[in-house]
Amino acid sequence: MRRGFTPAPGGRGRGPAPVAVLVMVAAILAGCTAGPSSRPAVVENDGPAPAQGPATETEIPPLPPLREPAASSVQWSSCDAETRQRLGKPAVPDSLGFSCAQVNTTVDAPDLPRRGLARIAILKAGDGPIPLAVVNDVDGEPGTLYAARLAAKLPPAVLERFSLIGMDRRGTGQSDPVVCVPPEIRAGLLGHDPATKDVEPLLETARSAGQQCTIALENEQTAIDSWRAAGDLEELRDQLGVEHLHALSHGEGSNVLTAYGERFPDRVGRFVLDGVPEPSRDLVATLDGIAAGALKTLDAFAADCASRGCPLGTDVRGALTDLTEQLRTRPLFTTKGTTLGPGLALHATLRGLRQPDRWRELADALDAARSGDGTGLARFLDPVLADTETAPARLDAALATWCNDTPTRLPADRINQVITDMSGKYPVFGGLVAQRLAWCSPWPVRREATPNPNMTGTPPILVASTAADPVTPERGTIRAAEQMRSAVRIAWQGAGHGALGSTCVSDAVRKFLVDGVVPADGTLCPA
Repeated sequence: MRRGFTPAPGGRGRGPAPVAVLVMVAAILAGCTAGPSSRPAVVENDGPAPAQGPATETEIPPLPPLREPAASSVQWSSCDAETRQRLGKPAVPDSLGFSCAQVNTTVDAPDLPRRGLARIAILKAGDGPIPLAVVNDVDGEPGTLYAARLAAKLPPAVLERFSLIGMDRRGTGQSDPVVCVPPEIRAGLLGHDPATKDVEPLLETARSAGQQCTIALENEQTAIDSWRAAGDLEELRDQLGVEHLHALSHGEGSNVLTAYGERFPDRVGRFVLDGVPEPSRDLVATLDGIAAGALKTLDAFAADCASRGCPLGTDVRGALTDLTEQLRTRPLFTTKGTTLGPGLALHATLRGLRQPDRWRELADALDAARSGDGTGLARFLDPVLADTETAPARLDAALATWCNDTPTRLPADRINQVITDMSGKYPVFGGLVAQRLAWCSPWPVRREATPNPNMTGTPPILVASTAADPVTPERGTIRAAEQMRSAVRIAWQGAGHGALGSTCVSDAVRKFLVDGVVPADGTLCPA
């Protein structure tokens, strides 16, 4: 991929420089309760693994032992000051140290298989001897920075045993970032009013975005996806010098780990999937689940508002609906030149709902917007829409990945019908979420089979679901876990995107990763 990052419309660039015995147990987590389960839990000590023949169809391999790397070819260098600057606030503890490196991997575009060079940025947080790869949502914080923040939140015992290796997925962060959609077209994709009956203006904006990306990305356009990101992880595993890849994913990033499990089942180590997307290949079904999850999260936000007397009052749905109606006739102009209409305001709200630690900020921003000040609300969208000197806007790589990961393409009349149906089924966000059907309409249709989520032949995989999640909703995560033969699920009864903020879930993750204790499937963690 191309080198050098200079944000520019239509341009792109690079950020500055194993028969083992399965032991059945019922692991009861502190502060948690277990629901019904038909799956065995497994305890595997960290001593040498016994010789293992081929597993039968009904066997699940045990968790592999934790072994330190034999030899690593990764050339790390300190990037502590730079990382802290990129992280901004809230700051991470001074006791955490950060090192950065690059891994060279193959672009492997469909028309140019196993050819081309891509550079993947990685960051090491902490000094634990065992590498633990970290993969984030493609439209979220780059994996390097997400790993840095996560290192400050996980139980100390995890960092004593593991160092977190955050990876910027191809096209994101500092991994040859994709910059191909002009700013005004990004705003047009997100800003289309969901109440508009005609989807054609949105389709035209999507065509412009697709054309710009075709020109800028050339042969690499269809190589930015979860399947190839899994290949990047395998290259990372090899260069780290470890026999098995231990990894943690967040939300949509779990697509990369499920693809890895499909491609390299014998290399799967201890996997934690914090939220998993709906496994259906039908994008309409996936978006239906996301809209339901968003509405459920909004209700959790509203309950939080009511409990502390926030300025939105007791009817948050009503307040948000009133704001969008207001913005249809009186859009707001922010200090950065963004025109905040109903579409952008709703997208900003969705971004804020992901992060319960920012719910107070979101409530204040929505209240300010009602009074004519959209600056605070627009701030939730800045990372998605705006390029900076050190970071590209996140929408471009997200658009490429989403469109390359799905074969769904619908005609305009069908998109209009889905938007209408979902608007009625899921007030507030249904029509907005359904608009994503239009975003990929001009994008090349995926010719390869989508990954099988079963991951046959892998050891136990820990999946965490969140009751109210606007990105990887609980019902989708449940369906995904049911398709994984070796998955055990912990269900957090909280709200927001991801369950690692729960002490109960974090403790289960610690026991799984460090001690090899597999929880009972269906374990419940209270909010």
